[in-house]
Amino acid sequence: MRHTNLLAAVVLIGAVFLIGQATQLSFLPNLFPFRNSSGFSATFTTNRVIDLTNPFFQSLGTNGRSCGTCHQPDQGWTVSAEEIQERFLATRGLDPIFRTNDGSNCNHNIDTSTLAGRSSAYSLLTSRGLIRIAIDVPANAEFEVAAVQNPYGCNETSTLSMYRRPLPATNLRALSAVMWDGRESTSPSTEKITFPTNPNDLLFDLAHQAVDATLGHAQALTPPTPDQQQGIVNFEMALSTAQIADNHAGLLNVLGATGGPFQLSQQNFFVGINDPLGGNPSGAPFTPVIFTLFQPWSNPDPYFPGTAARAAIARGEDLFNSKTIHITGVAGLNDDLRIGDIPGTCGTCHDTPNIGNHSLPVPLNIGVADLTSPLDVSYLPVITLRNKVTKQTVQTTDPGRALITGNWKDIGKLKGPILRGLASRAPYFHNGSARTLSDVVDFYDARFNIGLTSQEKADFIAFLNAL
Repeated sequence: MRHTNLLAAVVLIGAVFLIGQATQLSFLPNLFPFRNSSGFSATFTTNRVIDLTNPFFQSLGTNGRSCGTCHQPDQGWTVSAEEIQERFLATRGLDPIFRTNDGSNCNHNIDTSTLAGRSSAYSLLTSRGLIRIAIDVPANAEFEVAAVQNPYGCNETSTLSMYRRPLPATNLRALSAVMWDGRESTSPSTEKITFPTNPNDLLFDLAHQAVDATLGHAQALTPPTPDQQQGIVNFEMALSTAQIADNHAGLLNVLGATGGPFQLSQQNFFVGINDPLGGNPSGAPFTPVIFTLFQPWSNPDPYFPGTAARAAIARGEDLFNSKTIHITGVAGLNDDLRIGDIPGTCGTCHDTPNIGNHSLPVPLNIGVADLTSPLDVSYLPVITLRNKVTKQTVQTTDPGRALITGNWKDIGKLKGPILRGLASRAPYFHNGSARTLSDVVDFYDARFNIGLTSQEKADFIAFLNAL
């Protein structure tokens, strides 16, 4: 029996669901499957159906955008670069996602009156799925911006243009920080997300983020009403998204496995759960066994179709839980603990059980924004920062959390994202520098000298695609 045949038929029947475009549909069925290169993803909502009339999908600004413009159900509730390319071709670069306030590489000295001009102006959006985020340098920053070399023309030093991927608007109940740099968790009126204050702090942050996104990305003249904010937050908090079927392994919740979005919605979470640095409020010790979804597949039934594929996924899960990584040079970890070499695993930084983000707000710099990244970052600006006291200089493609706190030690630090639903939302990392999950695995292998074999890399990729 091939599990994907039934799903493929459902998707063909459901091809009329053109999310983000004008339709007369008012909802999507719960667990509606969407095709991706690895199989199918789906979303479970505690609201029973995905309500397409929710303010999340309404244009509340002046430029035609809604939250759904950059957070699409078929792409893990973010956007993939491949889909953005298709939108550009279908609309000749006129879809609402293509707006110069943040969709273009720069917002001045550009020409979007022609197709060629739009192709050039929105090249980072179509090639890497990047939105330009303009952030002012804090007045009390411990550093100054000595120079900006931006290949697209935004060379201002008081307001820096950051190029970042939209984060998924799903699985949000497990967030410990809102936005890559946590800026929606650190505004003057927002508490840090903690165990005693959660989920009220998270709900406040998400409502605040809905206002900022509507005023900024959608260029609204007035903020969304309290009812609209609440509607958006309630909608987002109800969503759980994960891969539901694999092209070769079939359904991901059979033969004892617990993959898929419904099982994810039942996963226990609280701020600090399984924190490796002793921050678990329950006092329970840390375990590196982060994912247990596919343990029953470690000894698969040889007579059931997809045996080899399920075994690969199980091996990849075991590698995630057990492969030793010598963590070195990670700001926010090695320096704070004053330990040069920390023998860890993937779960040291992705500690939340069966979810994979950090359960506490611990931004880290693993080198993704560095000019020396093993991945290609040549398409990004080079920003030179100078310490006001020591006069030391650092070059980076993204100062990260330092643009929020103003702290020198926070340069390049960003949060780790939730790892579920990965197959739908390439490219990866905050700057889209990993076009595929293979690139992600290669990055970690090179950055930390893990020494993965070809088989181990393939197993890792099989597992990540199944999340």
